Amino acid sequence: MVRKIKQAAIIGSGIMGGGIAALLASAGVKTLLLDIVPFDLKDEEKNDPTARNRIVKAGFDAVLMSRPSLLMQKGDAALISIGNLDDDFDKLKDCDWIVEVVVENLKIKQDLLKRIEGIRKPTAIVTSNTSGIPLKAMSEGLSAEFKQHFMGTHFFNPVRYMHLLELIPGAETSQDVLDFLSDFGERVLGKGIVWAKDTPNFIGNRIGIQGIGKAMQAMLEDGLSIPEVDAIFGPAMGRPKTATFKTSDLVGLDTLKHVADNSYEMCADDEMRETLIVPDFVKSMIENNLLGNKTKAGFYKTDLTPEWKKVRKVYDYNTNDYVDLVRPTFPCLDAAKKAGSTAEKINTVVYGDDKGAKFAWKVLANGLQYAANRVPEISDTIVEIDNAMKWGYNFEMGPFETWDAIGVKKSVEKMEADGLEVPANVKKMLAGGNESFYKTEGGKLYAFDFAADAYAEVKVSDAAISLVNLKGADKTAKTCASASLVDLDDGIFCLEFHTKMNALNGEIVDFMAESLDYVDENGLGLVIGNQGGGMPGAFSAGADLKYMFDLAKAGKYSDIDAFLQKAQGGMQKTKYSNMPVIAAPYGMTLGGGCEVCIGPADMIVAHSELYMGLVEIGVGLLPAGGGCLNLWKRFTADIPKAVTDANLASYFIPCFMSIAMAKVSMSAAEARANGFLGPKDRIIFNRDLQIGEAKKEALKMLDAGYAPPPQKPIKVFGEAAKGMIDAELYNMQQAGYVSEHDVFLAKRIAFVISGGDCRTGSKVDEEIILKLERDAFCDFWREEKTVARVEHMLTKGRPLRN
Repeated sequence: MVRKIKQAAIIGSGIMGGGIAALLASAGVKTLLLDIVPFDLKDEEKNDPTARNRIVKAGFDAVLMSRPSLLMQKGDAALISIGNLDDDFDKLKDCDWIVEVVVENLKIKQDLLKRIEGIRKPTAIVTSNTSGIPLKAMSEGLSAEFKQHFMGTHFFNPVRYMHLLELIPGAETSQDVLDFLSDFGERVLGKGIVWAKDTPNFIGNRIGIQGIGKAMQAMLEDGLSIPEVDAIFGPAMGRPKTATFKTSDLVGLDTLKHVADNSYEMCADDEMRETLIVPDFVKSMIENNLLGNKTKAGFYKTDLTPEWKKVRKVYDYNTNDYVDLVRPTFPCLDAAKKAGSTAEKINTVVYGDDKGAKFAWKVLANGLQYAANRVPEISDTIVEIDNAMKWGYNFEMGPFETWDAIGVKKSVEKMEADGLEVPANVKKMLAGGNESFYKTEGGKLYAFDFAADAYAEVKVSDAAISLVNLKGADKTAKTCASASLVDLDDGIFCLEFHTKMNALNGEIVDFMAESLDYVDENGLGLVIGNQGGGMPGAFSAGADLKYMFDLAKAGKYSDIDAFLQKAQGGMQKTKYSNMPVIAAPYGMTLGGGCEVCIGPADMIVAHSELYMGLVEIGVGLLPAGGGCLNLWKRFTADIPKAVTDANLASYFIPCFMSIAMAKVSMSAAEARANGFLGPKDRIIFNRDLQIGEAKKEALKMLDAGYAPPPQKPIKVFGEAAKGMIDAELYNMQQAGYVSEHDVFLAKRIAFVISGGDCRTGSKVDEEIILKLERDAFCDFWREEKTVARVEHMLTKGRPLRN
C-alpha cells in the first residue's frame, strides 16, 4: 500500500502538542487538535461548545500568539481544527497519523490508547511523544495489529525550530511504519532523524540533562558563578549562546527537574546517577516559581528601573537573590576568541591552565565518559548520539566529534593522568590503532563501530549532499580564501561562500565571475549555496561593510562605483548565462546575500527557515547589487502580456516598502508572500537535503532543454511614484515613525525603483536602473548620517537611528 498523511491528529494542546500541530499545518497537513473538556464547568456551561473547548482553544491561541512564531505564516492556522476528547473523538477515525502528547501518566496514556484502538482505521499510525514512559508499558494489552502501527516520535521544543526528531521503534512496530515515518519526518517535516532505543529520556535528554547536572554540581564544587559557567560552555566550547543556564531557562526549571528525576528513578544502574540529582538551590527556585522564561524569572531575569531602563539580573545561589549581571571572562576564553575554527577554540579552552579551563575540562571529560558508556545502552552507534546533541541541543559538535577535535589519544592520556576512568570501548579502539571516531575516505564519512571493532560508513539520505565530504574527496574545482567551487557530479557545481557570516567581499565577486567561466567550460549548471552551521545560520548576512566604509572615509567614491559595476556585471552575466543557476538560501539572507538569490538565479530552492530581506537602509544605503531592479522584476514578472493596463501602483508600493522599511521575512513562506520568492521557487523543510534538491532542479532544467531568459526592457512606475511616496513619507515623519534622513533615503530609493525621470508605464533598459542604484549608493556614502550609521553598526553591532 502507499501511505499518505492527509489528516493528522494531535491529542494534547500544550506547548509541545501545539507546536507539533503548527509544524504539520505549516507543512500543508490538515490537523485536528484535541484536548480534554474542563473539569470545572458550571451547569450552564456543560452544553456550551465554547466552554467545552476552553482548554484546546487556549492551546490553539498560544500557537497563534507565539513569539517567535510556531507557524511558518499566519495563514497556516487555517489547517488546524480544534475539538475535545468527548465530543470530537470519533473524528480520529479519519486520521492517518495520531500523536498523543498528554500528561506523563502511564494510566492516562494507557486508557487513551485503548480508546484510540477502538476507533482508528486499520492503516492509521499512532505515536507517543513521551520522553520517559516505556512504549511497552503504554501499549500493554493492546492488539498485535495496533502494536505494529505504534511507536515513539519524540519532538524537541520549540518544534518548528529544533531539527531533532527521535524515532523509537516499539518491539512489534512494522518496518513499513518505521520507514514511512522516517521518510515523512525527514523529507516533509524537515527533521533530522535519530533512532533511539526505548530507554528513559531516549538519547538527547539522557545525555543533555546529565551534562547540565554535572555542570551545576561542578559549579558548586569549584565555586564558579552561573555567568562564569555560561561564559565557558557557550560558543567557545562549540555550544549555543544560551549555554547551560540560559538553555535551562528556555526549557523551564520544572521541566529540567522532571527529566532529571525521571532518569534518576529509572536508571538505577547508571554509573553517574548522582549527577542527575538537581541541586538544592534549584529545587528552592522551583518552589518559589522561578521557572525560567515562562515565569519571566529563572537563572536570569530582566528588571526595569524607574527610568524604564532594562537591567539584566542573574541568580546568586550563595545569597538566593538576584544580582546585576557582569560578563565574566577567563584567560582561556580570551585566547579562544583569537582562534579560528571551533575545534581550535575548544582545544584552547580545555588545555588551558586557568580556573575556567580546568572547569571546562572537568565537565567535558565527564560528558565524554558518559556518552561512550551509553553505547550500546541507548544507541548502537556514536552517530545517533552526536546527531541528537547537535540537532536537539544546538551543539556545533556532538560528544564524539568533540573528542576527535581535542585528540582522542591526547585527551585519554590526560584523563588517565587525572585519575579518571576511561571507558573500556574507547581504550579498546585506541589499542586497535584507531585514534579517531570519524574519518573520511573517498568522499564518504565513516564512524567507528564499537560492536564491530571497525569503521562503518555513515548512512545518509540519498538526497543529501555533503560539501565537506566532497571537498575531502578532492572535488574542489577552484578555491580562494573566501569561496570555493565544488563539483557535485553530473556537470553541476556548487559555489560556496565561507567568509564570516558568509559576507560578500571583493574576492567573492571576482571568484563568482571566474567560477561562471569555469562551469561554462567544464560543466552544465551552477548551484549557489553553502552548509554553514548554526541556527538559523547565514546563507549570507550581506556585503562587507568595512571595505566600503574604508573607501568612503578615504573619499574614493569612484572606487565604490567601480566595485558596484563589477558586482552588477557579475550578477547580470550569471543571470543571462547559458546554464541554469539555482540559489539555495537559508537562515539570514540579507542585503547582498538576498541580491545573489533574487537576481542571478533562475530558481530559488529555499529552506523553510529563511530570513530574507534587503536591509541596506538600516545603515543609510540602498541595494546596489541589482536588488532594486530585481525585486521590482519579481513583483511584476507574472503580469500576463495581455494585461496592458495593470495598476503598477499596486505593485510599486509593496516593493518600495520592502526596501524602505527593510522588511525581513520570518520564514520562506513569508518571503514568498512578500514577493521575494516566486511561484516557481521551491521551499523545503530539511536543510540537509537542500543542496541535493537544488542540484536536482538544475538537472531538470537541463533535461527540459534549458535556454537563458531573454534580456528585455522592463515596465516601470516612473514619475507617478514621487507624489505618491512623498505624501506617505510626510505622514510617517509627522507621526515620528521615520527620521529626516530616513525620508531622504526613501525618496531616492523610490526614484531608483520607479526607473527615474520617465513616464508611468514606459519601458527602460535594466542598465538604467542599475546605474540609478550605483549613483544613489555613492551619493548616500557622501552623507555624514549614513557614514555615522555604518560606523555605529561596525562598532556597536546594532543600527543607529539618526
